[in-house]
This record gives sequence, structure tokens and C-alpha cells, in this order.
Amino acid sequence: MTIIKDKNSYTRNQWLKKTLAKIPKNHKILDAGAGQLQFKKYCKHLKYTSQDFGEYDGKGDNKGLQTKTWDNSKIDIKSDIIKIPVQDKSFDVIMCTEVLEHLPEPIKAIKEFSRILKSNGKLIITAPFCSLTHFTPYYFYNGFSKYWYEKILPQNGFIIEEVSFNGNFFDYLSQEICRIPYMASKYSKINIIQNIFYRLVNFILLKILNNLSKNSKNSEEMLCFGLHILATKK
Repeated sequence: MTIIKDKNSYTRNQWLKKTLAKIPKNHKILDAGAGQLQFKKYCKHLKYTSQDFGEYDGKGDNKGLQTKTWDNSKIDIKSDIIKIPVQDKSFDVIMCTEVLEHLPEPIKAIKEFSRILKSNGKLIITAPFCSLTHFTPYYFYNGFSKYWYEKILPQNGFIIEEVSFNGNFFDYLSQEICRIPYMASKYSKINIIQNIFYRLVNFILLKILNNLSKNSKNSEEMLCFGLHILATKK
């Protein structure tokens, strides 16, 4: 049995790396909601600018999942994502990764992307289909389905070129089963990892789910980690 640790992040990172590599050299890219500039390393051939509201500190309100530390010092533009202080049609590409769920008005962000993106420019989005509470109090949506993108993007001048699902139903269950020790420790104060019965059941379940994932036929339409979107501005 082969299980990639944190398949969610791994699959997303590989898709972004591949997608960004196809963008022509020296194109101007805005990393909207860039956070700690995690994907700047894939943009070395591009003219990179980062934007973020710059208020998350890693601790938030200490509820849900937090990162504990966070560095906003390298952000180029600190602003509200729905009102970015640049001229119309300023960028060839906009990348927005795992940000939409943290916006109280995500549709307004899409409208702003349409404003500042050049005609025939590319919009690259990743966001969860389903997610646990994280980065609170800046957490407003559990996730976004492909139907949301198919409705909202064309209304704001975009043609969808690619919709890619990250993981499937069985992968998501595996992820949450792996999270049980953390959840048990934090919310019940029980160190379940030391329970031999739990460890045996956990091993068996993950093995079964791994096999089901390999043989999955469209289970991602029910549940998955998230969606990856590539769209073109008309």
C-alpha cells in the first residue's frame, strides 16, 4: 500500500507547478491572497507581484486549525482583495490559491480579477470543495463546487478552460481518518494513538480506502479535497 502523505497539498502543488510552467516567460502575474508566497517558486520565469490583506497572524482567534506563525512581511500589495489598487488590465495572469473560502464576498473578488486581468489573460484558482474550519476568524465558506465556477466565472467575462478535481470521496475520508488522533487529543483530551485497537482499525481502514480510491469511478462528484480551475478572460 502506498499512501502519499498529505495527498491534498501534493496534488494541488503539482497541478500549479505544471499550469504555471505553461505561462509564457515575462508575463505579469498577480498572486492574489498570496499569504507567505508559497508558490512564488513556480513563477521564476514570470514578473511576480503578491497581494494580501496582511491581517492573519497564524493564531487568529485560536479556534479550529491555525498555523501558529505567519509572515506577511514580503507582500507587495497590502489591500482588500475586492479593491486592489492597480489599473484596469494590469496583469496577464492572476493566481488565487486556497483563498476564496476566506472571503466574505468571493464573487466580488472574481469581479475584481476580471477588471485587472488583460483580455485573453489567464485566471488560475484552487479552492476547497470541502474543508474544516481554519484560519478563523477569516473563514466564511466550507468550499466551492464546479457548479459555482460554471455559474460565476462566465457571468464575469471568463471562459473556463479546465476543471480538475483534487482527490475523491475515498481520499477525503482517508485524510480525515488520519486526523482523528489530533482531533481526539484536542477536543476530547484522549491520546488515541496509543490504543493498539485503534491503530489496527486505522491501518485496515486506510488500506481499504486506498484500494477504493485507486478503483474510484467519479466519486469526486460527491466529495473531494477541492477543485483546480483554469479560465481565460474574454
